[in-house]
Amino acid sequence: MSARRSTPFLRLCSHSLRSLHVDHPPHIPTVTSSYVHGTSSTSLRSSTIGQCLQAAAHRWPDREALVFLQDGVRKTFAQFQEDVDKAAAGLLALGLNRGDRLGVWGPNTYEWILFQYAAAKAGIIMVSVNPAYQLNELEYTLRKIQCQAVVCPTRFKTQEFCQILREICPEINTAASGRIKSSRLPDLRMVIVTDSRQPGMLHVEDVMQAGESSHHKELQDLQSKLSFDDPINIQFTSGTTGNPKGATLSHHNIINNAFFVGQRVGYGWRPNVRVCIPVPLYHCFGSVLGGTCMATHGVTAVFPSAGFDSLANLQAIQDEKCNFLYGTPTMFIDLLGQPDFHKYDLSSLEAGIVAGSSCPPEIMKKLKVDMNIKEMMIAYGTTENSPVTFMGFPSDVEELKINTIGCIMAHTEAKVVDPSTGEMAPLGESGELLIRGYCVMLEYWEDVQKTSEAITRSRWYKTGDIASLNSFGYCRIEGRIKDLIIRGGENIYPAEIEQFLHTHPKVQEAQVIGVKDERLGEQVCACIKLKNGHTSSVEEIRAFCKGQISHFKIPHYVMFVNGFPLTVSGKIQKNKLRAEIEKKLEI
Repeated sequence: MSARRSTPFLRLCSHSLRSLHVDHPPHIPTVTSSYVHGTSSTSLRSSTIGQCLQAAAHRWPDREALVFLQDGVRKTFAQFQEDVDKAAAGLLALGLNRGDRLGVWGPNTYEWILFQYAAAKAGIIMVSVNPAYQLNELEYTLRKIQCQAVVCPTRFKTQEFCQILREICPEINTAASGRIKSSRLPDLRMVIVTDSRQPGMLHVEDVMQAGESSHHKELQDLQSKLSFDDPINIQFTSGTTGNPKGATLSHHNIINNAFFVGQRVGYGWRPNVRVCIPVPLYHCFGSVLGGTCMATHGVTAVFPSAGFDSLANLQAIQDEKCNFLYGTPTMFIDLLGQPDFHKYDLSSLEAGIVAGSSCPPEIMKKLKVDMNIKEMMIAYGTTENSPVTFMGFPSDVEELKINTIGCIMAHTEAKVVDPSTGEMAPLGESGELLIRGYCVMLEYWEDVQKTSEAITRSRWYKTGDIASLNSFGYCRIEGRIKDLIIRGGENIYPAEIEQFLHTHPKVQEAQVIGVKDERLGEQVCACIKLKNGHTSSVEEIRAFCKGQISHFKIPHYVMFVNGFPLTVSGKIQKNKLRAEIEKKLEI
């Protein structure tokens, strides 16, 4: 084929496969279809979590890596590296092997992140277990993944961790430490307790002292055999529509997501980054954007308290001079709502990340005005995507910050398709958001059917979110396919109404759900939490909406609530909220 004849073909290919360079915010509208591919001049990382920490400890040995204020723990990178090696060698000495599963079940403590890294260095797969799990949920999870060991505290708040384990495995009471044989959990061999000595269970110190020189040599030899594609973390999804599923992530998934998130927010060029992290470590937000970003970028991770505590966070920002703050929208709303909020010196804050669920624009505006966080960035993703796939840039204009979830991440593809046909939607039109790239999980642990339902043959992960793309590669989320309200044939996205209700001066937080209706199928119900000291009425809220949003979107029901049912990671459980409201309404 001659050069002349091939030119139109090459032009056509380059146009249809046009990608978006995302090392910096895109300023030219080059996206022409509902497909975007984020490219970068920085290559994907090819290291394991152990290698990543080793490099951080070599580069910043005396820099503070971790601060757990509630327990008074402070560790430099060199000290943390030493602890990780001891714990990893100890796990090998106690009989755990590469590929075994270690459940970490508890709140934000030093031991959580210690075993996150120690397990990874020993090639053991860490399982992030929701600290709110009760007996049946815990038993299901540990059986599903055939867990050989569990790390947990004795108790936290009202949760009796050791007691729940004894109820499932009464054999623990008479077992020699580290030699459990249970009929209900046949794979479980040991329980490691972080804060007390318990009959039949090991203590963290036992693990730290177990490794001898032979085990340290075994650990060292193992490093050259581990692959960055090895599964290293199983994160269980919330299970709101059935049993929880174990999203299985590799070193490659987690290291690269942490690295490129850190690059996006500017950890590479900001000196002395100190991040206040109130989000739970058991969730991807805490363990990847918090625990793993620490090593990939040398930032100091500050954990104010074991469980979320608004005042502890404000105190931590003030005392530790934190310049970054993470949180879910609900966490930020709680911080802003504290009566003593203005007594704290938050002047060190520069930037932050809000993620976990959609953040109303009014809240984003308040964070800039009331907390002086000039560079607030929304991060969007799912556990199955390690987790972040879209995120804002620090320098984005306000319109993009408050109305989108940011721009496509590096080395990541996204497209918007018609959920019923799978065909790509025209640019700017709504459809289901699909993601492809290094970030997509390996599988749902040993669940071929659920994995094939979530990931197409061409490796696109189906998010279940309704979204649209603009010509700059920024994305707008309009709701969940499952949250969609269908009222008399009209499709209504709750997020749109929620964002409008947040502009009411008396509203602190609003959640919109669909409730059963005999005639229309579903009706719109707004559940509203008012600001302290304010009162309102159904009539006032409906009048506020009239003429501002379409008549069929105006809430038929308005319920005033004191709070919302939350997952431990701070997400609103709309299925539980719907059940509670329908019960109150007797429908």
